Amino acid sequence: MRYRMGIDIGGTFTDVVLEDLRQGTIQLGKLLTTPEDPAAGVIDATKQILAKAGAAAADVLVVIHGTTLATNAVIERKGATTGLLTTDGFIDVLAIGRESRYDHYDLQLEPPEPLVPRSRRCGVVERIDRDGAVVRSIDPRQLSAQVDNLRKAGVASIAVCYLHSFKNPAHERATANHIAMVAPDILVSSSSDVSPELREYERTSTTVINAYLQPIMERYLERLENELKQLGIGGTLHLMLSSGLLATAAQARRFPTRLIESGPAGGVKLATHYAKLSGQKNLIAFDMGGTTAKASVIHEGEVPVAREFEVARVERFKRGSGFPVRVPCVEIVEIGTGGGSIAWIDELGQLQVGPSSAGSVPGAACYDRGGTNATVTDADLVLGYLDPNYFLGGEMRLDVDAAVQAIESKVAMPLGVPVAQAAWGIHRVANEEMASAFRIHAMEQGRDPSRYGLLCFGGAGPVHAFGVARILRSPSIISPALAGVASALGFLVAPVAAETVRSYIARLERIDWNYLNTILDELADEGRGLLREAGIKDQAISVLRSADMQYVGQMHDIAVSVPSSRLGPADEDGLRQAFYVRYRELFQRVVTRVPVEALTWRVTVSAPAPEIDLRWRPTVAAINARKGERPVYFPERGFLTTPIFDRYTLRPGDRLRGPAIVEERESTLVVGSDAQVRVDSYGSLIVDMPANQSAEAA
Repeated sequence: MRYRMGIDIGGTFTDVVLEDLRQGTIQLGKLLTTPEDPAAGVIDATKQILAKAGAAAADVLVVIHGTTLATNAVIERKGATTGLLTTDGFIDVLAIGRESRYDHYDLQLEPPEPLVPRSRRCGVVERIDRDGAVVRSIDPRQLSAQVDNLRKAGVASIAVCYLHSFKNPAHERATANHIAMVAPDILVSSSSDVSPELREYERTSTTVINAYLQPIMERYLERLENELKQLGIGGTLHLMLSSGLLATAAQARRFPTRLIESGPAGGVKLATHYAKLSGQKNLIAFDMGGTTAKASVIHEGEVPVAREFEVARVERFKRGSGFPVRVPCVEIVEIGTGGGSIAWIDELGQLQVGPSSAGSVPGAACYDRGGTNATVTDADLVLGYLDPNYFLGGEMRLDVDAAVQAIESKVAMPLGVPVAQAAWGIHRVANEEMASAFRIHAMEQGRDPSRYGLLCFGGAGPVHAFGVARILRSPSIISPALAGVASALGFLVAPVAAETVRSYIARLERIDWNYLNTILDELADEGRGLLREAGIKDQAISVLRSADMQYVGQMHDIAVSVPSSRLGPADEDGLRQAFYVRYRELFQRVVTRVPVEALTWRVTVSAPAPEIDLRWRPTVAAINARKGERPVYFPERGFLTTPIFDRYTLRPGDRLRGPAIVEERESTLVVGSDAQVRVDSYGSLIVDMPANQSAEAA
């Protein structure tokens, strides 16, 4: 077995990467996503890349997959019919939530409708107290009656979430065993397995989403594994998790909540890899695809991992309007601006872009697949940033006339401006929206975006990077080789890993160190067992530990690293000082007179990160990388005859000066006036932004 394959399903395109472990070469593929049948797109992409490389399916060692199926199922309410068993008296936790409004001034505010209606939320007579002691045992007859009620309601999955089960899971396990005996066809998600942490609403929400997704992900992954085997794939299937780590297909079927941000996590993983290769450890990773744009702040070579995020928000940019998911996820901001984002005129006559997208069907007007709306891709084509005959390396021809017609009818005529001005307006509004979201995301982490370079990838990222960098006043842009399929490539640099977690609440000065060490040892053993299932040897496994900590009385906690050695009273001050350091990074101050407490302890066990050779090897011999010229729009000069360069003929050490266009099969880099471009040893294009850059020109 000599190949590793990464496949990423996006909203518009499905990307595939094939690495030859013997020769150190990489093959790429990109085709339109098949939203009606995502598995078909994966199989088509697999066949395409194997044929392109002349590779045998039996020689594929591993297929690593990232998918938006879990996210879309929650957003579109297309999950399984789900029931909830919870402690009697707590069936309204999902509706009550945090008892707060996500917009205090909206009198017509709409809270997210729970995924499980009240008719399928059943109370079970039982009680475990905050210390894990059984106050009231389960009434078996009443439990049987409630399970029978849910079975008659036609549920395919049941979430079980009892009070304080993170301290003592005995009642949840007894319930799961009972359901397995009387209704073996119904899947069960227990909160003590899915999210064994304090905070009742978040734990219940996470468990319900897991149950809601489990049947469809079971079917999808089972079908995908079978079809890959029918193709002759002899290797294993791994899934990218929201945390940027990999899991086996069996683990992904059990915990599908961990897949919700799997695609974007792959791009972030590659961005951190490139940050280390380039030596620039402080970057904003900017991923713009066909449907959305994402950004993460890389500080000192790492991206922070959040312990909670939201999905399916009623208001996309209003925190609290979605469902909380308490699982690890790379810190990322997502905005509905991609190549397929639709431009439209609002009631006030103002130009807006997104969040609605043309997707892959019917797609942008220039795709000539029936789309009539003006999109960002149509604008980029009209402005000369894209070559209509070289999109996807010429595999897909773009219709310039269709793009002009769409922009003219949907934007230019309503605004009373020329088509070129309307196209530039679409491009600039998209840049402004993305830059604004990225700036806020960076500042929320205490970072100044003007001090961070912009690492761009995704099919549309390099096209918009110059404009976004100007608005953010970023000093430089890095456009890595293979930027158009970065998420799929990122799958190949991610390690197989598992995170285990347990809540133990104690002030630092009151920790029972023997009890804590027992918890940490058990979590590490549990994680090692999961990696053994993936075929990882014990001697190759590394262990990292952290704790969620806060000031006593606070409602929000932060993650703090925990030493790997056995802990004792001598570590109390070290943990407190580590908390102070992280707290100061986030909030610029610390309060030493308030006690600090730890809430939840986490252990991440991982295999070594795979090695991948990303050194640039020009594939085309040419004396001159310049392959032509065409009119390209720049705001300070209008349409300007601009040199076009072939990415595949550039050598490390080569230098260019803007304005310029650098084309490759999966993406195009636009370089504005007076910028300097150089090629590093990995083939990344480093753009030094002009010293007198102005956001107004962007």
